[in-house]
Amino acid sequence: MTHTAHTPHTAHAAQSPEAPHHSHQHGHDGHGHDDSDAQVEILDLDAEVLAEHIASITAWLPVEESPRRIVDLGCGTGAGTFALLARFPDAHVTAVDASAAHLRRLREKACALGVEDRVRTVQADLDTSGPDLGTPDLVWASASLHHLADPDRTLRQVHGALAPGGLIAVVELAGFPRFLPEDAPVERPGVEERCHAAVDRDSAEHMPHRGADWGPKLTAAGFTVEGERPVTVHIDGSRSPAVGRYALSGLQRMRDNAADVLVPEDLAALDRLLDTDSPHSVLRRDDLAVRTERTVWAARR
Repeated sequence: MTHTAHTPHTAHAAQSPEAPHHSHQHGHDGHGHDDSDAQVEILDLDAEVLAEHIASITAWLPVEESPRRIVDLGCGTGAGTFALLARFPDAHVTAVDASAAHLRRLREKACALGVEDRVRTVQADLDTSGPDLGTPDLVWASASLHHLADPDRTLRQVHGALAPGGLIAVVELAGFPRFLPEDAPVERPGVEERCHAAVDRDSAEHMPHRGADWGPKLTAAGFTVEGERPVTVHIDGSRSPAVGRYALSGLQRMRDNAADVLVPEDLAALDRLLDTDSPHSVLRRDDLAVRTERTVWAARR
């Protein structure tokens, strides 16, 4: 099944997501510096731009009855957390992430939305500790498992923690979104694709599980896979000014991560796109779009 998401007009209803390199467990791509403020910004933009898409995934989940206890593994700033709270109004969510900055931002948003009494945050590095997850009815792991050194161990731990009949939802990314047309910019067509190639090579070394087929891994951990859904996202930039800010933040992170391997001409072209005072700024383009793909697996204990 293919789903095309359209940009919503409300912010922060959503999930995690995708940025070049996140440290620890939660969702995105690339490998580079650990700048908490930049990560928080791009996670919030990811949630805003992809809110409708994330809501469609939570609506698709084959739950047998509305879950009351949910765990968001690698929650980032709470995109998945808030989508799940909206989808299941009687649920409480335990949001787990290795980043204190991400959890602070999640708590801020929970308070702003008036749902702070339905959210518990747990700071934990899943590679070094096994946090007490309680006995959840649903575990959500969006773009987070590929950051783990041993995701198979974590899947076994989740299987042991889930209530009988409980569900795990795994969302995996095909890669960081594309924003520019293939022939852009005029002076260096294809520069974005070359950035992706550089970041993907680095990701393959540092995150060998990115892009994995999680179906067999879920089966090996004892789950029964009940659904697999490919999701294609294409969001036209004219639908929301957040797309421009998302592109600016994402391309800046990619430029930082790929700077050592890109030729000077590509770096110069990127710098023109990233200069917000320039007439060539990505914020002034009217041909932006968010293009990406994800796959969702739902598996039952």
